[in-house]
Amino acid sequence: MPGDWSRALAVVAHPDDLEYGGSGAVARWTRDGKSVVYTLVTRGEAGIDGMRPEEAAVVREREQIAAAHVVGVDTVEFLGHADGVIEYGLPLRRDIAAAIRRHRPELVLMTNHRDTWPGGPWLNMADHRHVGLATLDAVRDAANRWVFRDQVDDGLEPWDGVRWVAAAASPHATHAIDITDTLDLAVDSLREHRAYLEGLGDESMADPSFLRDAAAEAGTRFGGVLACEFELFPM
Repeated sequence: MPGDWSRALAVVAHPDDLEYGGSGAVARWTRDGKSVVYTLVTRGEAGIDGMRPEEAAVVREREQIAAAHVVGVDTVEFLGHADGVIEYGLPLRRDIAAAIRRHRPELVLMTNHRDTWPGGPWLNMADHRHVGLATLDAVRDAANRWVFRDQVDDGLEPWDGVRWVAAAASPHATHAIDITDTLDLAVDSLREHRAYLEGLGDESMADPSFLRDAAAEAGTRFGGVLACEFELFPM
């Protein structure tokens, strides 16, 4: 993974998305003095079957902020789109472009936007696909002063400084980062999503220790270390 950058912006659909893919790398980066900001498109209100959305939104926002703090992220913002029914389109691109113009990152981090997940035919959900595609497009939108001109009029200057977009948990990983020293932080970060994990019951994804197996598996392809892998898009 490229390391010659100082600011990153992570854009994902839901609370817990980063903890299921990229938080080990985020912990490594913040430990090395880099700045990372989280932008959540939703508050995750549709993510817990046994909890009404109005309550879940409050709980999951709180859990996401706590999870971010574990890996050294102090700024977490929520765009307020409806969980479970995110639509790809100009409103979504507009909001993500505004976040890019506000935070002016060199690296944009997102989660898998492909149709399936690594290691099998498991289908990815629409929210992930739509947010990922909109993020890729919003990087270019943010650089063009004639796109979303009202933002420029309001003082959000164009930003063409994004050099890479990195998609975590992609079935087409091209790069990786050694997270041997920060894997424990990644596990602790996922554990902060207590209500969400309890809502999953006995599903395999409810046990944060699976992150260790995933990091070891990634490492078999990237030098034998515990690794967090990404599909990297040069911009």
